Amino acid sequence: MVLRRSFRECEKSLCARSAAFGLASVAAASLSPASAETLESAMAKAYGGNPQLNASRALTRVRDEDVAIAQSGYRPTASMNVQAGVTQQEGSLEGGTRQQLLKPASAGLVVNQTLFNGFQTDNNTRRAEFGVYSQRETLRFTEMSVLFNAVQAYMNVLSDTATLELRRNNVEVLEEQLRQTRDRFNVGEVTRTDVAQAEARLAGARADVSAAESALRTSIGIYRQNIGVEPRQLAPGRPLDRYVPASLDQAVAVGLKEHPQILSAFHAVDAAEAQVKVFEGTLYPTLSVQGQVQQAYDQQLANTSGYAASILGRLTIPLYQGGQEYAQIRQAKEQVGQRRIEAEQVRDQVRAQIVDFWGRLEAAKARVIASQAQVQANEVALNGVREEARVGQRTTLDVLNAQQELLNARVNLITAQRDRVIFSYGVVQAIGRLTVRFTAVPVAAYSPKAHFDQVKDLWFGVRTADGR
Repeated sequence: MVLRRSFRECEKSLCARSAAFGLASVAAASLSPASAETLESAMAKAYGGNPQLNASRALTRVRDEDVAIAQSGYRPTASMNVQAGVTQQEGSLEGGTRQQLLKPASAGLVVNQTLFNGFQTDNNTRRAEFGVYSQRETLRFTEMSVLFNAVQAYMNVLSDTATLELRRNNVEVLEEQLRQTRDRFNVGEVTRTDVAQAEARLAGARADVSAAESALRTSIGIYRQNIGVEPRQLAPGRPLDRYVPASLDQAVAVGLKEHPQILSAFHAVDAAEAQVKVFEGTLYPTLSVQGQVQQAYDQQLANTSGYAASILGRLTIPLYQGGQEYAQIRQAKEQVGQRRIEAEQVRDQVRAQIVDFWGRLEAAKARVIASQAQVQANEVALNGVREEARVGQRTTLDVLNAQQELLNARVNLITAQRDRVIFSYGVVQAIGRLTVRFTAVPVAAYSPKAHFDQVKDLWFGVRTADGR
């Protein structure tokens, strides 16, 4: 009787520790609030240092230069030509020969300015600007993906840590139960079968601990990949319910209006339409003006010089270029149609993703409630089975099974709590609002417009603007 009482007290202690080991409470059990890493601070680290996001920012700065390149068509071009050398001339004249050593040299400046080119420069600039806008939306989508991956990595480390601790506690309970079962076997209260069942269950629990340790190591590696640091003292993660719309219809409406993939696709349509106008501009006349100044020395005779200056206007009217320009126009129009179809496809994909995450979030909420009820019911059942086993109405296997069901229920609760947090962020991502501007992540927001404003009107210079 004394052995049974000590075993029961051990079970109560360990089960209490396991029951308190919910996803939120256990993460903060051994932490001081000042030193704990929060979900928001982890997202801030990912926002500032994630290589994928930084590469997308760099690509956005690359696209900014397309506008400066297109605007060069508005500006004049200038070139200077300088020549210098030595010329030996020999010739025959009446009564003899003549030799002359010349040192010809010349310097000239040529300036060209396009006055009209069928609005090609205007449309090239518009096309480049639409490309910049499209890339900015792609950058925003990358930002949302990086932040969502950070949330998943953070919550997976939390849940895997909680699961590992539950399984380790389970091993302690089973070790104690095996010891008590052997003691009872020695005094003839149970059979060798009961001992073997307890041994088998303990071996399985130890294997589960090894699997949980492996899963945690994997989650830590993914955390390091997405956030850039090793996980240390993670605080509880909480759902992002304040940014989740009140209904699925509202979520779909917001997503179709604001999702960056949709906006990027429609900017691509605008860029394709501008490209059509660029090709149509090749059918228009081109008007330009050229100014030239030249100073020359020793061109024909020694010790002579000459000066020339001119301003010329040039009008070029294309008549027929083999049909290439017409084919390019038709091709560009087909690309406009392709981009429009792709934009509608993206809208459908976004809508489906919103519905998917909304359903997952609702299911996770229901699973949390059901899992909590399941844990409570299994706790009552386990206590009852133990009491019945104490008076001989239940076997050791019944106790082991009841304990395993309680463990599974607690693991399911941890998983449901994790999914509850992740899918709330998933809904916010699906509608296009999982950015630092919406979620109040404690970090300075990156502004792609800063670099664009720095370079769009530059006339010269090879140093790259900071713009970060």
